[in-house]
Amino acid sequence: MTAALQTLLTSLQSASTLEDLQAVTEAVRDHYGIRHAVYHWVNSNGERFGAGTYCSTWVDRYLEKDYLRMDPVIFGCFQRFTPANWKDFDWSTKNARAMFLDALDHGLGNQGYSIPLHGPQGQFALFTLNHSCEDDVWEAFIEANDHDLIVLAHEFNKKALQFEQGADPLATPQLSPRELASIRCLARGLSRAQAADELGISEHTIRVYIESARHKLGAINTTHAVARALSTGIIIV
Repeated sequence: MTAALQTLLTSLQSASTLEDLQAVTEAVRDHYGIRHAVYHWVNSNGERFGAGTYCSTWVDRYLEKDYLRMDPVIFGCFQRFTPANWKDFDWSTKNARAMFLDALDHGLGNQGYSIPLHGPQGQFALFTLNHSCEDDVWEAFIEANDHDLIVLAHEFNKKALQFEQGADPLATPQLSPRELASIRCLARGLSRAQAADELGISEHTIRVYIESARHKLGAINTTHAVARALSTGIIIV
C-alpha cells in the first residue's frame, strides 16, 4: 500500500461528518489528477446523500432533466457488483447521448469508472471517478489503480454505514452563521441574487456559502439542502 493511499484511508477512517467525507473526495480527485471524484449513496430508508466534486450546476441540471431515468451508469451499476468502465455501458439511445453531451458541457470528462456498492437493508452506493482523456489512457489508469480504488470505495461505504448507524453526523451538521443565513434566505423563496442583496454580499460569495452548506448537509442539490436544513431543524422559516 502506497503512502498516499494510506493517507486517504486514514482521512476516511477518521471522518466524523459529511463535510469530512466531502474533503476526502476532493483529496482523491487531487491525488489521482482527475476531474471528479464522487461518492453517492441511498441509505436503508431511501434517503439520498452525496459527497463529490461535480459542480452544483450539473447536479441541478441532472435532477431537473430527470436524467436518473435514463442514465446508463445507474442502470448498468444497480444490478452488478463489479466495477465498470463507462465505455462498457450502452450509450446508443438518443436520450443517453443527449445526457452525455450535456454532461460534457457542464465540465464532466468523457471517461468514467464506477464501483457499485450494496449494503444491508437495500443500501446502495456508487463511487465514481471521472476524467477527460483518450480511451487507452483511461484503460491504463484503471489497470494501474483499480485495486486501490476498490479499497477506497469500500472504505467510503463503511463510513457511510457508520454514519447511518450513529445518525448524529447526518442529523446535526454544523453550519456557519453565513451559511445558515444563506440557506434561510433560499428557504424563504429568495433567489441567489435577492439573498445576496439582503445579506450585503456578492452573488459569487453567497454561492460559496450555499455550496459549502450543501456539502456539509450531504445534499444532492440546493433544493435538497434547504429541505434537509428544514427537516433537521437547523433553520426555521
